[in-house]
Amino acid sequence: MFWGALFQDLNRSGSFLQLQIRQIIVTAIEDGRLPLGMRMPSSRDLATVLKVSRNTVVIAFEQLVDQNFLVSRQRSGYFVAGLPKKFASPARRPVEIASRGDAHWNSRFALRPSAHRNIVKPLDWQAHPYPFIFGQFDPSLFPTNDWRESARAALSVSEINNWARDLIDGDDPALIEQLQLQVLPRRGIHARSDEIMITMGAQHALYLIASLFIKPQTRVGIEEPGYPDARNIFRMLTPNVVPLRSDADGLVPDESFESCSLAYVTASHQCPTAVVMPLARRLEVLKAAQAGDVVVIEDDYEGELMPEAATLPPLMSLDRNANVLYVGSLSKALAPGLRLGYVVAPAPVIRELRALRRLMLRHPPLNNQRVAALFIGLGHYRSHLQQVGRVLLERARILDRLLPLHLPDCTWSRGAGSTNYWITCPPDIDATALAQAALEEGVVIEPGDVFSMDENASRHCFRLGFSSIRTDRIEVGIERLGQVLARQRRR
Repeated sequence: MFWGALFQDLNRSGSFLQLQIRQIIVTAIEDGRLPLGMRMPSSRDLATVLKVSRNTVVIAFEQLVDQNFLVSRQRSGYFVAGLPKKFASPARRPVEIASRGDAHWNSRFALRPSAHRNIVKPLDWQAHPYPFIFGQFDPSLFPTNDWRESARAALSVSEINNWARDLIDGDDPALIEQLQLQVLPRRGIHARSDEIMITMGAQHALYLIASLFIKPQTRVGIEEPGYPDARNIFRMLTPNVVPLRSDADGLVPDESFESCSLAYVTASHQCPTAVVMPLARRLEVLKAAQAGDVVVIEDDYEGELMPEAATLPPLMSLDRNANVLYVGSLSKALAPGLRLGYVVAPAPVIRELRALRRLMLRHPPLNNQRVAALFIGLGHYRSHLQQVGRVLLERARILDRLLPLHLPDCTWSRGAGSTNYWITCPPDIDATALAQAALEEGVVIEPGDVFSMDENASRHCFRLGFSSIRTDRIEVGIERLGQVLARQRRR
């Protein structure tokens, strides 16, 4: 049946059925599957085919009439409407364009970012029952009602006037203020409004900072192992990217560190080992940065997501010499798809970052900024952190109990407050092969080789996150992972 096939993607268990129906009809009209003048089925017949309420179909049809996609004719039903002839475009045969392959385009590229070694996560990770991946989220933890309240408030007439304008290189002052009042002070950071800039996530902040500071001859240091995307950003700008030694306390501020012009540091939770840099080491890093005139990029990507222990102050709050540029994220605690991050830096740096950002995208969408400002200002952000923190802490304690039982031949690190473990397997285990075998059992883990500049250095390691997996699935998932690892060892 035509109508059943047309609506085959209708999600009857989802919300907003009439919106889905409207969208499917509009798409079919636009692509020609529902031609001008075609009669639509009656609301009763379509409701029967779709197994939905007749009122749902009636509302959808009436909305489409109001939008001029359908026309209602008395005692005849609904028909596909069309544009007046003077506005309609004549049908044209598609023009065939000659295909040019990779060889043609590759010769013209100034860069080949697709050739970088990147973290790879299955796009359908949510379809797997045991997703132990980092940086994603559990939809059940999203503060839907609180976010909806903030979004509705942002859609009031007076609020629309605040965010619908183009601020060129500016940000929503309300969000800047909430960062000053509620977010940054929790990390011991106090900044003026001209020392803060909003970005499209922390990674956007890293790209902007790198673009501003790195010249071809600039020596840039990154922790080893470290964050691959930061390494790749730096390598696009200079060949002088050097690994900086890390130990059980995080980055070691030795002579190699002091010889850098710029250094990327994850002090709160080292990426990917998740170790927490002690206070004494933080002070050593700052002392070495001052001695070597090193600009430190501090990525505080989950500084206070899980209150497992008293958090240590970030490098920026301890810095007295303006050597630290601080990168933070709001979306990490909410949902990564929101892409809301920020930079805290001296005013001259923020001024240039704003000018650079203007050339890329002017500013992050102001409607999202205003929703986030209201969300924080209404107290929802703090309560959300508390709720999520309790759930994540429960998961961490479960894993602390299960890992020795099911991965007895492995060692691991995880600093207090981190949402991932860095697992080191016996030397005979290839973590990439382990990840592939585990995926067949529905278990998703992240091989560790990509985190090291020498891909063989961490080939027997993997990262195991727990922010995205449901609590009630952790035990079975770890049990399956242990079984896969045991089979790999017997080969």
